[in-house]
Amino acid sequence: MFLQNTRHYIYYLYMNLKKLIRKVHLWLGLTSGLVVFVLGTTGCLWVFQEELWPIVHNDLLLVKEPASGNPLPISQNLQAAQQAVGSEIPLNQVTVINQKNRSYQLSNRTHIEQPDAIWYWEEIERNLWVYVNPYTSEILGIQDETLHFFEVIRFLHMSLLLRYEMGHKITGWATLIFIIMLTTGLVLWWPRNNKAFKVRTWFRWKSDTKWKRKNYDLHNIIGFYSMFLVIFIALTGLMWAFSWFSDGVEWIANGGKTIKEEAINVESTITQHNSTHPLDMVHHSLKTDHSEAKVYYINLPQDSAGTIGTYVAYEDRTKNVYLQFDRYSGALLHTGDKWEDKTNGEKVWAYNFDIHTGAIGGIVGKTIAFFLSLFSASLPVTGFIIWFGRNKKKRRLKRTGGTGGAKKVVEAKEGEKLKMNRIAGPPKPTLKPVIKKSEQGRLPVIPVQDKRG
Repeated sequence: MFLQNTRHYIYYLYMNLKKLIRKVHLWLGLTSGLVVFVLGTTGCLWVFQEELWPIVHNDLLLVKEPASGNPLPISQNLQAAQQAVGSEIPLNQVTVINQKNRSYQLSNRTHIEQPDAIWYWEEIERNLWVYVNPYTSEILGIQDETLHFFEVIRFLHMSLLLRYEMGHKITGWATLIFIIMLTTGLVLWWPRNNKAFKVRTWFRWKSDTKWKRKNYDLHNIIGFYSMFLVIFIALTGLMWAFSWFSDGVEWIANGGKTIKEEAINVESTITQHNSTHPLDMVHHSLKTDHSEAKVYYINLPQDSAGTIGTYVAYEDRTKNVYLQFDRYSGALLHTGDKWEDKTNGEKVWAYNFDIHTGAIGGIVGKTIAFFLSLFSASLPVTGFIIWFGRNKKKRRLKRTGGTGGAKKVVEAKEGEKLKMNRIAGPPKPTLKPVIKKSEQGRLPVIPVQDKRG
C-alpha cells in the first residue's frame, strides 16, 4: 500500500511538473517565436552568400583575363578608383581575391557613434565600394552597400536592423530562450514506453491523415532530430551576444585561466621613399610569401605613423596571419595572429564563425547549416499553429457550454456500440436481480440464476 501511494504521489508530481513545463514552453515560444523565425530565415539566406554574391553581381566581380595575364600595379588601380569617387572620400581598404578572374574591391567604410540611433544605418556614415578591373583600371561599378540585400540580411540576423548595441541583445536573449524551449520541448515530447517512442520518431502519415496531425508531427519529429545540432549552432551565436558567455568559453578552453592579450604598438618610420610604391611592394610580398591565400585584406594607413595592415585569409584558418608593413618603405614590421601563438580560447574564437555558418565543413557543412536554420525557423510556425488550434477549440467549447466535443464523443461511442452489436448477434441471458416486496418497501436481494434459459 505504501509503495502504491508513493508511486501515485510521484506520478502526481510528474504530471504537475510537466504541466508547468508546458506553460513555460508555451509562453517562451510566444515571447521569442517571431525573433527566432527571423533569425532562422536570415540564417538560411546568409549561409550561401559567398557563393551567391558572384552570381548576382558577376558584372562587378568577374573580369576577363587578358593574354598577358599580368595585372596593373595595385597603386595605379587605387589611384583610378580614388579619382572616380573624389578626394573627399578617401578609400581606406583594398580587397584582393586571389583569383585571376576577379576584380579589385576598394572601399570606404566609416562608422559614427550615435547614442540616440535606433536603426543600424544611422551609425554608418559611409559604406562605399568601388569595383576595378585589375588589368585595365576600368571602373566596373560604384555602389553604396549600406542597404544592399545581403547587408540587410546580415544586420537583420545580428540585430533585427536595430542599432547593434541594442539589437544584438534582443537576438541574444531570444536565442537563449530558444535553447530553453528546445530543452523543455524534449521533456514534453519524451514518450513513456518503447512503443510510443517508435510512433513519435517517424512520420506515419496515411492518405487520410489530417493536416493538423501532419503539422503536429513536423513540430515534434523535426524538433527531436535537429535539437542537439541546433542548440550547438545557437551556442556559437551566443558568443557574439554576451561577453560573459564568450569569456566563460575562453576561460574553460584555457584550462580555467584568464589570459589577457598584450597590445603591440607598431608604427611606420619616415624614411626616404623608394622608386616603387610601398603598396605595390606590399602586394608583391603577399603574392610571393602567401601565394596560396584566398583573400588579401589590405587596410591603408590613416595617419603619418600608421602602417599598412594586411590580413591574409586562407581556406584553412590555421594558416591565417596578420601582417603590418611600413607605409613608406613597404618593409615588414610585424607578424601577428599566427595560429601557434594563439591561446586555446583564441582558437575557439577563430573557428566560431565557420562553425556557426557551417563553413567548417565546406559545401556539405553549409548545406547542413542551411537546413538546421530552416528547421529552426519552422518550429515557431508549427508551434503557433498547434497553440492556435487548441485555443480555438477551447473558445468554441466555451461558447457551446462545453458540450460540443462531448456530444461528438457520445455519438461516436453509440455508433461503435451499434456496430459491435450487429457483429456479435442477440444478447445472451444475464443474471437478473429478484426483488421482493415488503412492508418497508422494495429491498434488493442477492441475484439468482435466471432459469428460463
